Amino acid sequence: MTGFAAASRPTPLGLLSVELRSVNSRFLDLSLRVADELRNFEPQLRESVGGVVARGKVDCRLWMQRQSQPLAPTVNDEALRQFAALADRLRSAVPQTQPLSVADILAWPGVVETAVLDNESLRAALQGALDEALAGLLATRRREGDALRAILIERCDAIDSIVTSLRPRVPEILAALEKKLTERLDQALTPALEGGTVSRDEIIDRIRQEVTLYGLRADVDEELKRLATHVNEVRRVLAAGGAVGRRLDFLMQELNREANTLGSKASAIDLTQAAVELKLAIEQMREQIQNLE
Repeated sequence: MTGFAAASRPTPLGLLSVELRSVNSRFLDLSLRVADELRNFEPQLRESVGGVVARGKVDCRLWMQRQSQPLAPTVNDEALRQFAALADRLRSAVPQTQPLSVADILAWPGVVETAVLDNESLRAALQGALDEALAGLLATRRREGDALRAILIERCDAIDSIVTSLRPRVPEILAALEKKLTERLDQALTPALEGGTVSRDEIIDRIRQEVTLYGLRADVDEELKRLATHVNEVRRVLAAGGAVGRRLDFLMQELNREANTLGSKASAIDLTQAAVELKLAIEQMREQIQNLE
């Protein structure tokens, strides 16, 4: 499913930003683009995105927009007091020692501290921005899912309509086929009767067997029942919600199997046209289901 979302959080280092983009894919394909200074947060990104997105090609971008003024250094008062006490002791022991300059004091280790951002604070800021972006991404994907659900329900209605229109016509079609087959078999076996090689009863019995066998092979009542059952299951899965993509993929395979069987049994133009219409509706559903999670 497609979607886009972005979020930012201010930090002492600058503005931390997360951007998420997703497009259709049968499986989860997560691609990260992370600034070098934030590489240590990649596991956090993968875990958070993978925890809420199960399907789709997701691009995640993380970067820091540095503030114009760098973090100002500060003086460590405790270190400065310790240094002053040490200098006083040195002057007491060696009175001729030259006074220390400001540069000497600032160069002493620990007196001047450069402000460093707490890593946990940065991690918390990242998680806040990531949670907001994920919520936005899921919202856009959910809106698309609602639209796709309506399309799939419409296709289910079309399949139901085809099945409903075929059911009352199946006995009529089979009866017409049996009548036509009986006439052809009678014409084909009549010369054998005239030649005296078989009796009339034997011909009638053979015709009955062939017509019965053909009727069993041409009967599509089971296929129509299974089509209706699978369509009802599609409706149930869509109503339940959640991650439905793979379940619906399987149901599309089953629907397509029944439509193929119906087409292979088609012995009348009505059945052939219905099989074609069914396969078209199922293919339209299958294409849309590739977009669902």
